[in-house]
Amino acid sequence: MSCSAIPELRKTRQVLPISRWSCDVCPDSQSRAEMAVKKMGLGLPVLVLVLWVLPLQVTSAVRSFSIDYTNNCFCKDGVPFRYISGSIHYFRIPAAYWKDRLLKMYMSGLNAVQVYVPWNYHETLPGIYNFAGDKDLEGFLDLVAQLGLLVILRPGPYICAEWEMGGLPFWLLAQPNIVLRTTDPDFLQAVDKWLDVLLPKIKPRLYHNGGNIISVQVENEYGSYYACDYDYLRYLLSAFHAHLGEEVVLFTTDGLKDRDLQCGTIQGLYATVDFGTGINMTQAFELQRQYEPKGPLVNSEYYTGWLDYWGEPHSTSSAEEVAKGLQKMLKMGANINMYMFQGGTNFGYWSGADYKKIFNPITTSYDYDAPLSEAGDPTAKVHAIRTVIAKFQTLPAGPMPPPTPKYAYGYVSLPERVNLLDILGLLSPVQPVHTPFPLTFEVMSQAHGFILYRTILPHDILEPVLLSAPNNGVHDLAYILLNGQYKGTLERDKVSGVMVTGQAGDTLDLLVENMGRINFGANVSDFKGLIHNVTLDSTILKDWFIYPLDIDSAVAHAWPPVAPRSKGNTGPAFYTGTFTTPGINWDSFVKFPGWTKGQLWINGFNLGRFWPARGSQQTLFVPGLLLNSSAPNIITVLELQKAPEEPIVVFLDQPLFNYTHSSTTRDME
Repeated sequence: MSCSAIPELRKTRQVLPISRWSCDVCPDSQSRAEMAVKKMGLGLPVLVLVLWVLPLQVTSAVRSFSIDYTNNCFCKDGVPFRYISGSIHYFRIPAAYWKDRLLKMYMSGLNAVQVYVPWNYHETLPGIYNFAGDKDLEGFLDLVAQLGLLVILRPGPYICAEWEMGGLPFWLLAQPNIVLRTTDPDFLQAVDKWLDVLLPKIKPRLYHNGGNIISVQVENEYGSYYACDYDYLRYLLSAFHAHLGEEVVLFTTDGLKDRDLQCGTIQGLYATVDFGTGINMTQAFELQRQYEPKGPLVNSEYYTGWLDYWGEPHSTSSAEEVAKGLQKMLKMGANINMYMFQGGTNFGYWSGADYKKIFNPITTSYDYDAPLSEAGDPTAKVHAIRTVIAKFQTLPAGPMPPPTPKYAYGYVSLPERVNLLDILGLLSPVQPVHTPFPLTFEVMSQAHGFILYRTILPHDILEPVLLSAPNNGVHDLAYILLNGQYKGTLERDKVSGVMVTGQAGDTLDLLVENMGRINFGANVSDFKGLIHNVTLDSTILKDWFIYPLDIDSAVAHAWPPVAPRSKGNTGPAFYTGTFTTPGINWDSFVKFPGWTKGQLWINGFNLGRFWPARGSQQTLFVPGLLLNSSAPNIITVLELQKAPEEPIVVFLDQPLFNYTHSSTTRDME
């Protein structure tokens, strides 16, 4: 099959610009010209003349990527092309590990990788951009190119990815009436400023400009969003063309519902679908054909596993079924991206949340039961996938790189305990905001983590009464302290009230934790903090002092704190200890026997949330590069509810996912 010069017009779409119609002149134009000259019996001078009039065509064909609507394929450099790709998220993997993960993907037989770009990861505050270190997008793309892999880029502006707010910056919600992912002028103004920064970084890396980016997605799964705003998609299409030119292949991705594809596709954006194992793949691609009668079959997200939510079992899928589905699609001639090929970790506070009747926060691990594990190690799925790919194309020579070394550093005691309230000045060095009623995280310009809300009891409470935030007013958890004593936790959609007693003038604190903004579906305007008034029985509590907490800066730069050590094991408190390694800094996994819920830092780096009491994830991945091999390592745990009588953590050489609090505690005793 060769690339066609003229496509068959599609009935459901208007004709695309001519640069998108078909493949450019194939790179064997010179040899074809030579054959023609020989057949005509012409001499060398004429051959030179013939070749002289071709160079512009030949040169343009050297770097081209387009859609051939006649032969239903992609064309790369003038010849048919099919990609076998895998998703990898640079923002979930330390930069020092990028090459290892990408090399394993290359050795698995992939010829491309699919990459999201999370807007909120790079523009944490309006106009403040960071593309350095672990956020070095251009460095990551250059490394992909060095390893000979192509890129399918998904820059959003919305990405989902089970990432905080689907990649949209929290500060958009400082305008409470903003309508996200629509033609709302405030939203489009912010999008324009972001694309003005991002897309110029992308343009020189497009394939036809000499780079390795073969296609670019516009938005993501827009058909799943309630707005169905075609003008918004047209606006983005125009913006992407303005920045990237007309030659770039732009596409959309949507699920297998008619409504998804109806609302998620427009003329000018090639429509692709996503689905996993266990469905009729022929019917799935027939649905794509309803919106793209001609062109390549594309599954932009072939699910190799699934994400985990706190309180639910660890998701797993069969390597055999994943390989079987992959082989069937490859036999159909489809282009496939495996989502995920490596998942990685939601370090810090970056995990998102879904809303499935109730609020469902996503775990710190994004292992995804992917072919490469959270720690980047090849699994049975890698070998099954590699075997299938070998039936369709030649695999790279050489062995699969081995797993990175792991080490069980053992038990570490955390003897130093400091109550969070005792170091409030360190955690919130600015003056608190005094306000009649509670303010949200967004109004306080607090992206993640915690805010402390403080007031006093207005009168004596001799008999227990209900302290609550009606109308689901806590987003997402509130740890209640009365005169510093822990009284219980309010939890969004689950625990609406706590019984308290006290005296007039007693200090009431609500430490509110943001568990991640919703990343998928209609409700992405997910405000955090106390979003409604707090009531004591029937009395609305007023006169609040609000303390935004910057715990990460304190732990990274002023730790351990100079503060009196406290006793007890309930309520929000920090536990600190040190440990040394046997002269190595290998990867590890830390477990929390007897702990309830909190946050972990090692040498000032925030590894994420732990919640062994809820499960099922019981360990946090510890990249070895965070550890000192020749000096003590400082480990800090913020326990929010109840710590064990003997505060210890345990470093293991393998993760524990599908366990409950009681079973894992028993395992280690």
